[in-house]
Amino acid sequence: MAKDKPLSNDSEADDGRPVPKQTRGPGRRLHGAIAHKLGMAILSGQYAPGDTLSGEVAFAEELEVSRSAYREAVQVLTAKGLVESRPKAGTRVMPRNRWNLLDPDVLAWAFAGEPDLQFVRDLFELRAIVEPAAARLAAQRRDREDLRIMKEALMAMRRHTLATDIGRAADRDFHSAILNATRNDAILVLTASIGAAVNWTTQFKQRSRALPRNPIPDHARVYEAIAAGDPQAAADAMGVLVELALEDTASAMQP
Repeated sequence: MAKDKPLSNDSEADDGRPVPKQTRGPGRRLHGAIAHKLGMAILSGQYAPGDTLSGEVAFAEELEVSRSAYREAVQVLTAKGLVESRPKAGTRVMPRNRWNLLDPDVLAWAFAGEPDLQFVRDLFELRAIVEPAAARLAAQRRDREDLRIMKEALMAMRRHTLATDIGRAADRDFHSAILNATRNDAILVLTASIGAAVNWTTQFKQRSRALPRNPIPDHARVYEAIAAGDPQAAADAMGVLVELALEDTASAMQP
């Protein structure tokens, strides 16, 4: 039987900072903050599939926001497959297999709490399928501009380290540049999702301790193979990079 649960007022922004009640914050509209709060509640299991969200009036009063802002937030969640709204039936959380788990916002909400280890493994399995193949194609199709972007991203990672926002952004740019170098439009559709997965898993595994090892040399080997035009070496190096990244992330999730 569906349950109507209260929603905690505690929330964080995508970068981990608190989202105050009624505060828009830089670049975030009010309905975006509400969607963030609800999305985190769903991804964390506070609301389970089949549960009914608080009614429009009750929720608006609880958070002291307008009903229109709540409705817009629900529309955001609906577009991402998390909920479905029907007249009289209310807004229900959809089954997990309907969620767009590769949406960058959904990934952010998942990693804002404690992500499920199986979900983390699922992400890395996807990366292990896509990224070595992408590296293979990149080694065959890259041009000078692709290599320049990869090299600059690698240099920024070394300069700033993956413990910083700038370093993690460079890491995301590195992986995105490889996907772009494939010249494959179907692969390019995954760029934002792969980039978000890279960013959030890297940030997550540093929450309570430093990275167990320096992964930048792994990236350098991928770059060197792509620059040398060696498809097999590029695919192998990327496979190792993803495998070691999963080991580091799984280790960070151990008590």
